[in-house]
Amino acid sequence: MIVQSWRAIVRRFAMLAILTANIALSGASLAVASSRTPPKYDHVVVVIMENHAFEQISQAGRAAPYLNKLAKGGALFDRSYGVAHPSQPNYFALFSGLTQDVHDDGMHSFAAPNLAARLRAHGKTFAGYVEAGSPRKHNPWESFADAKGFEKSLAQFPRDYAKLPAVSFVIPNLKNDMHDGTIETADTWLKDHLGGYAVWSKKNHGLLIVTFDEDDYHPENHIFTVFYGFGIIPGRYSEKIDHYSVLRTIEDIESIPPLGISVIRGVIASGWSRR
Repeated sequence: MIVQSWRAIVRRFAMLAILTANIALSGASLAVASSRTPPKYDHVVVVIMENHAFEQISQAGRAAPYLNKLAKGGALFDRSYGVAHPSQPNYFALFSGLTQDVHDDGMHSFAAPNLAARLRAHGKTFAGYVEAGSPRKHNPWESFADAKGFEKSLAQFPRDYAKLPAVSFVIPNLKNDMHDGTIETADTWLKDHLGGYAVWSKKNHGLLIVTFDEDDYHPENHIFTVFYGFGIIPGRYSEKIDHYSVLRTIEDIESIPPLGISVIRGVIASGWSRR
């Protein structure tokens, strides 16, 4: 009996040692995965939707088949957050790394660093493709003195995606961004206008980012953000990100100095394949 007891104890210690080793190896694997960085994409397209919380989109079911398709085939971030309420300061954060101390959706004008001007200063290209009817509060470049010349009509979005700028923002109008229209309407709009680019991006060093300015005005500001395209490992990721993180990742892709608060944000580390 004593021999059997000692053998049982030895087996338990051996199993504990194996379990501990597996946990250590698992932790090392996660550390490697979290240290990956994005490819140097030829084209990054950012589409900004409006005023819906993460759960409203992730649980939309039949109302959002295309967004669900992107989520299944891309990197869905389930801890993604806006940085302010109402809409406009979130657009400024994505475009300049700061809310510019704005707390409303009014008319503003700044002489401040921004993504479009910084890309241009480093030999890169930017365009803001705006659908007719989109208000100024959703078109951040209109508020920056050295970024007014970057706006284009959505009708000018190239059919030959290889002719896209290095970075593009796509801004639907109020009906198609879920601000005034339905989830179904916006989902169909996204498929019709960006579905071709999404397919093309997989094989052509392109990245599509679909995100929201803010949630439905809750304090947590929990929003839906998905990355889709070349070099993405499909999955649902719990890395905490916000608009500054998204901007910081774009800056890293383009090898430009970070703007504003994005200086202290890390590049998004989840979802990238080994290259």
